[in-house]
Amino acid sequence: MEMTMGTALLTDKYELTMLEAALASGAAHRRAVFEVFARRLPKGRRYGVVAGTGRVLDMLENFRFGPDELGFLRNVVDRPTYDFLAKFRFSGDIYGYREGESYFPGSPILVVEGTFAEAVLLETVVLSILNHDCAIASAAARMVQAAGDRPIIEMGSRRTHEQAAVAAARAAYLCGFGSTSNLMAGLRYRVPIAGTSAHAFTLLHDSEAAAFRAQLTALGPGTTLLVDTYDVPEAVRLAVDLAGPELGAVRIDSGDLAVAAVEVRRLLDELGATATRIVVTGDLDEYAIAALAAAPVDGYGVGTALVTGSGAPTANLVYKLVAREDATGALAPVAKRSVGKPSRGGRKWAYRALDDTTADAEIIALAPDETAGRPLLAQLVRDGEIIGREPLDTARARVHATRTELPANAHSLSPGDPAIPTIFK
Repeated sequence: MEMTMGTALLTDKYELTMLEAALASGAAHRRAVFEVFARRLPKGRRYGVVAGTGRVLDMLENFRFGPDELGFLRNVVDRPTYDFLAKFRFSGDIYGYREGESYFPGSPILVVEGTFAEAVLLETVVLSILNHDCAIASAAARMVQAAGDRPIIEMGSRRTHEQAAVAAARAAYLCGFGSTSNLMAGLRYRVPIAGTSAHAFTLLHDSEAAAFRAQLTALGPGTTLLVDTYDVPEAVRLAVDLAGPELGAVRIDSGDLAVAAVEVRRLLDELGATATRIVVTGDLDEYAIAALAAAPVDGYGVGTALVTGSGAPTANLVYKLVAREDATGALAPVAKRSVGKPSRGGRKWAYRALDDTTADAEIIALAPDETAGRPLLAQLVRDGEIIGREPLDTARARVHATRTELPANAHSLSPGDPAIPTIFK
């Protein structure tokens, strides 16, 4: 039987374990502050990109324990916890780095303020969204940097979970990819969609000519023909013969792409198809894209490397309690001293210090300090009401502005330390 579900069960059991015990002890309603941050960036990365904030707000709007959820939990939690969940509505405040902003170790990219009971329930799903989307966005930003002015199509849907594919397409577009093959991302987030055909389409027909002719008849000469099913030069000649010099593009999906691109470009020009573009695909990542910089390539299609974060499938973000109400009613800093996993207590404010127009440091302060630099935290939720939504294209523009602000060493693909230091005041 299919059920209509919100997002409240996208969580770990231990959140409910803590809630049940805190309700019993009386501590559940203490004011608390949680922060999302990364202790370190993935190995060798010089900066990260914030993505998923908009999806967190969508999640929060649907974070309810309805009849289906409560029916499941009836024998999981005790009666006081069940009654609390039945009436649950987040009524606190949330601040965060805007989507498209860069971040560094220690950056408090999300700050959740509310009662402990309210805030602790959000931990798992917030981390699930941000760890995935920030990882994808950070990889996508490197690929876009490597591609320069050449467009990239996101095409990783068949290499990941079906819902992760939609989120990955959104994060990739946020960071500068031009389009996606994922139709749900087109519907849900208005990401431009693109797609050609697979080798199966060519193999289906009695000849390569029949396959090309069918695609051209259906889609017109501006379509992209896949030319490496059999013999590439022969396929290119056939494609131009059938489509004419107005053929939109050819796609190469195998072999030495740099060598093949040079040969195909020469052949297209000889045949008069000087405006026909060359799109390459096939296990590309930022390093392969950078290696093709001198090749006559007009666009890239990236799949597996993108949806797996190009070797860093998680952003290593954590959700930690940094302050809680004490016996006097004041917010007192709290921090872990665990070996290898320490945290810094106190509610934070974050700023980007600039040397003229170039980022110089990430300043994390325990009190507001507008002289420290450009403020990074914006209020997203006030008293449980979402106030911080923005169009995806606004965040997309922010990625470009932030990338321009970073020092030159941030854009190197070679392993290195974070591009700017994080300074705690």
